[in-house]
Amino acid sequence: MSAIEFRSVAKIYRARRVIDSLSFMIEAGERVVLFGPSGCGKSTTLLLIAGLVAPDSGEIWLDGKVVSTAGRIHAAPQSRGVGMVFQDLALWPHMSVAENIGFGLRARRVAAAERRRRIDDVVNLVGLGDYLQAPPGELSGGEQQRVALARALALEPRFLLMDEPLSNLDAALSRRLRGEILRLHAEVGFTLVYVTHGREEAQEIGARMIELG
Repeated sequence: MSAIEFRSVAKIYRARRVIDSLSFMIEAGERVVLFGPSGCGKSTTLLLIAGLVAPDSGEIWLDGKVVSTAGRIHAAPQSRGVGMVFQDLALWPHMSVAENIGFGLRARRVAAAERRRRIDDVVNLVGLGDYLQAPPGELSGGEQQRVALARALALEPRFLLMDEPLSNLDAALSRRLRGEILRLHAEVGFTLVYVTHGREEAQEIGARMIELG
C-alpha cells in the first residue's frame, strides 16, 4: 500500500491546466523530489496532498484511503498527518521561537504538557535549545529555517511537504541545511515530498525524482 497516490489528477486555475492527468505513487518513508521549472505545478501538487485545494479531476489517496476527488476534499487538512515548510517560512515575528513552534499544537488544542514535550523534543532535534525565547527576527536565515522545520515536526507528521525551503539562502548554508534535512528524515522516518527547481539540490535530497512540466 502506497503512502501517497495520485490517480490521473488535474488542476485548473483561471482556465489554465496547471496539472494534467498526473499519476504517481510514493511509498511510506520515501524521500521524493518534485522537480521542474517554475509554473509546472510542483507547489500545487503539495497543496493537493495537504488538502488545501481540491483536484478538478482524478483521485488522491493517502495511506490507502481516498482523501480528495474531483471538486471534493473528503479528509480535512488537519486530519491528514501533514506538516508543511513554505518558501517564505511564514514565522510570526511577534512570537518567540517556542511560541512559533507550538502554534500549530495550540491550534489543534494539544494539552499544555504535551505541547511542552513536543517542543522540547524538536528543538533538541534541530539544535535550537538556546533560542527558545528569542523572536525570529534575531535569528540568522539558517536558524529561522530550523524554526520552520521544528514547527512542522512538532505536529509529528507522517508526511513532510517542503516547498523550495532553501531558495533564499546562500549556497554554503543551503548545502549545510540539506544535510540537516537528510539527518532528520533518517532519525524521524517521515515521508518527505520536497519541491525544487535546482537539479543539484534535487539529486542530493531525493532518493527519487518526479519530473513535472
